[in-house]
Amino acid sequence: MATKDHWENIYSTKNEKEVSWFQQYPKTSMDFAELFSLQKDSKIIDIGGGDSHFVDALLEAGYTNITVLDISAKAIERAKIRIGKKAELVKWIVSDVTEFKPEEKYDFWHDRAAFHFLTDESLADKYVEIANAGIEKNGFLVLGTFSVSGPKKCSGLEIKQYSEASMSHKFEKYFKRFKCVREDHQTPSNTTQNFVFCSFKKEIE
Repeated sequence: MATKDHWENIYSTKNEKEVSWFQQYPKTSMDFAELFSLQKDSKIIDIGGGDSHFVDALLEAGYTNITVLDISAKAIERAKIRIGKKAELVKWIVSDVTEFKPEEKYDFWHDRAAFHFLTDESLADKYVEIANAGIEKNGFLVLGTFSVSGPKKCSGLEIKQYSEASMSHKFEKYFKRFKCVREDHQTPSNTTQNFVFCSFKKEIE
């Protein structure tokens, strides 16, 4: 797992269009929010949200109970500046997700490109337990990771690729797979990264 210092350095030295994960509009993530027919006051958390534009899209769509968690304080600071006054409507948490102790349960737990940095299986298993603790029964979990056809590194770090089957196996203790999709993400440098997004429903308390 990358250290906090690594990510603080990334967000201190690169602007948002210099990082490969930049998306102007997170269509796949928003499609899942619509698929789940969430209420506008549903509790939503974006894990590793950094300065992602997912929070912008959620606010624009009228969601009112949003939390963003990231290991980098600099990333969250950048997001707050970009969003402006609306940042006051969001709960911001600076934490390594593997040390996160949820104080509430969420209806929608979203993670695009954070989980795949947990190359140590014990940390990945810890993430599963933390997600279980932080998601309401019948709540939803969406994970986006590099697929087995995608890159093997991101931001100079090793990642773990996932297939629909391997991701489902990792979370089957508490979650039932709902829907998976593949996405070809075009980076700002015009390369293509293949992601697999899987959604799960928590059916075991």
